[in-house]
Amino acid sequence: MPIVTEFPEGTPCWIELATSDREAAKDFYTKLFGWTPSEVPMEPGNPYVLLQKNGTNAAALYTRRDNNVPPNWATYIAVTNADASAEKAKSLGGNVVAGPFDVMDMGRMAAVIDPAGAAFAMWQPLKPGPFICGEDNTLCWNELMTNDIEGARKFYASLFGWDMKVSPEYTELHANGRGIGGMIDKMPPGVPPCWVPYIQVDDADAIVDQLKSLGGSVHMGPTDFPHVGRFALVADPQGATFYIIKLELREH
Repeated sequence: MPIVTEFPEGTPCWIELATSDREAAKDFYTKLFGWTPSEVPMEPGNPYVLLQKNGTNAAALYTRRDNNVPPNWATYIAVTNADASAEKAKSLGGNVVAGPFDVMDMGRMAAVIDPAGAAFAMWQPLKPGPFICGEDNTLCWNELMTNDIEGARKFYASLFGWDMKVSPEYTELHANGRGIGGMIDKMPPGVPPCWVPYIQVDDADAIVDQLKSLGGSVHMGPTDFPHVGRFALVADPQGATFYIIKLELREH
């Protein structure tokens, strides 16, 4: 079981849903992925809901505080010093909209919007995970949809030191010698620049059918991507966008 307790600098380390309807979202994702919810006190009337697989945290959700912000999945990037990274993000043209601040005794975080308008969070862990990822019904990849691919490459390479494998179709992101995500300059109509998680599944078509039966919608797919897998870009009933993917088996 791929349980991770430590994250090197620049590695995606958490995903979190800010939603307009906590109970409906909790019902949707627990049915879709088999996650078990566990509520943690956060503020009156708005608990933080951990979404777990086999007793280990896979994601979380909570009711968004700003009704002007559409429901969305946030990607967290690990840093060794949230304060220094926040200052660096500002110097590169990013907008630090919250923090840095302590989250109980778990870590220190800052919420940032990149120069093109995509939001993400930086997380300085003060305690080890655990976080489950890289198996069915868990996170396996993070992707930036942007309308300024050149600007995004420059911003994130400078901020996190990511190496980038650039092709006409895709920009693959590498940290500490391994692929951790990607960038693309194609976005569905009405979807602003954003970071989007990929959830690995056993059967992309079956999950899409189940998602539609639960009130979700499909932006694209399911579609085969040669040598990678079969994937779909979808949204939950409240409108938060994410990918599902059935990865191809690869010989090692």
